[in-house]
Amino acid sequence: MSAVISASAAEGADLTPWPAEFVERYRAAGYWRGEPLDALLRDSARQHATRTALVCGTRRWSYAELDARVDRIAAGLAQRGIAAGQRVVLQLPNIGEYVLMVFALFRLGAQPVFALPAHRRSEIGYFCAFSEAIALVIADRHGGFDYRALAREVRADAPTLAHIIVVGDAQEFTAFEAIDAEPVALPAPDAGALAFLQLSGGSTGRPKLIPRTHDDYFYSVRASADICGLTEQSVYLCALPAAHNFPMSSPGILGVLYAGGCVVLAPDASPDTAFALIARERVTITALVPPLAMVWMDAAASRTNGCHELASLQLLQVGGARLSDEAARRVGPLLGCRLQQVFGMAEGLVNYTRFDDGEALVVGTQGRAISPDDEVRIVDDEDRDVPEGTAGHLITRGPYTIRGYFRAAVHNARAFTHDGFYRTGDIVRKLPGGYLVVEGRDKDQINRGGDKVAAEEVENHLLAHPAVLDAAVVAMPDAYLGERSCAFIVPRGEAPRATEIARFMRERGLAQYKLPDRIEFVAQFPKTGVGKIDKGALRLAVSEKLAAHAAVS
Repeated sequence: MSAVISASAAEGADLTPWPAEFVERYRAAGYWRGEPLDALLRDSARQHATRTALVCGTRRWSYAELDARVDRIAAGLAQRGIAAGQRVVLQLPNIGEYVLMVFALFRLGAQPVFALPAHRRSEIGYFCAFSEAIALVIADRHGGFDYRALAREVRADAPTLAHIIVVGDAQEFTAFEAIDAEPVALPAPDAGALAFLQLSGGSTGRPKLIPRTHDDYFYSVRASADICGLTEQSVYLCALPAAHNFPMSSPGILGVLYAGGCVVLAPDASPDTAFALIARERVTITALVPPLAMVWMDAAASRTNGCHELASLQLLQVGGARLSDEAARRVGPLLGCRLQQVFGMAEGLVNYTRFDDGEALVVGTQGRAISPDDEVRIVDDEDRDVPEGTAGHLITRGPYTIRGYFRAAVHNARAFTHDGFYRTGDIVRKLPGGYLVVEGRDKDQINRGGDKVAAEEVENHLLAHPAVLDAAVVAMPDAYLGERSCAFIVPRGEAPRATEIARFMRERGLAQYKLPDRIEFVAQFPKTGVGKIDKGALRLAVSEKLAAHAAVS
């Protein structure tokens, strides 16, 4: 069998398979066990029937209750004609019905398409039409937005959409509570088959759909739960949007349920909401993106008598983007817990710092890969391997990294090498032991007249300034140098003078050409749907500002 499907052969393919020799290797190594993801809940319900599995507000489900309710929902979906192999777009906030529906679809063999609450007609209409979804599952209202009105618009774009299921006031649609029937025997899904579709993390254009199988994803969940030391005593606060890969499987909701622990769903990630839940439920582990981690640290520091609400918290995972060294050093002193850096992607590869790593690795790296069979290469623009410690493009393949996007043959030809390595788009350095240091994205590297400036490096220096709460450095167009750098800064209190920032960075030994050419102070950053800083929007903002200035000068 050839290493990967050719572009022409993959046209319209839902799933690009792993070559036979890789399938044999991963099965022989015990990574792929032939178990569908539904087995995760089934097994835990047998072992931990009376333990609390899920908490949402005042509602609580034991493992036995969760498993039984999932049985009834799966039967109710089947009764309405939703069958194995069909796709269902799932757009729910962090509520218990999200977890119930995910496992009901797994049990049925139907395939969730994981959308985010922030998505609107352009994205949801596209997901429904492109995936040929038979159903859309939404909340009635969330964050002041009426998702039923959105559903009415989407129906015109998605001819296959037969069912709209609503948590709350369903109006003319099907109420979630009505999806209930006596359990029926359902055949187990093929573990090697498509389990669900996630969204690529790009900040521009429509996200690509990422096809994950039961076998590959279940392996990443098990391995993550083991690396993170999860047990039945673990209590996980899901503060990030639940549909995102990080809080779902690294180790996230699925890892905690696999270990027999408890998942607590937070309606939002604000310190006031999250800290109260941590104290009430005795949360031991949670996960944040860097901007939220910094907000939490500021909130904890402002508590006059210390942040006693976080006394139970043992581990904060930070991922989704690089956490600066300066911010990483503050996690322990301010939040009173251990830091674990996580660097991964919904397409597959996940890296963790380990509990026995020294401070230098935990603070200064984004960890090492899950699996001995994760093949991690750092290459130059010609796909030639670079020396250890040299920054380059990260490409990877392994037992839980996809071989192609869903129905995207043309894009796949660019996004994957001829021998199946995924081009992540990340610029990293690999240190001894396989530890990675993320330098940024391809587009985050500013080419300033031939001098390359890594945005992440400059941001790290900016964040060390006591008056800087958060910082993002982007390229802006320049007629002479091609690109110059612009630093967007969220100040901590009164904004410092730009000259003070420049002096501070010079005193830290930063080269002159790396100092920001322009500084813009803002109250907050635009965010993507998964909570990351939207650098595309920042680039556009400064470009428009420069163009407007040029037009009047």
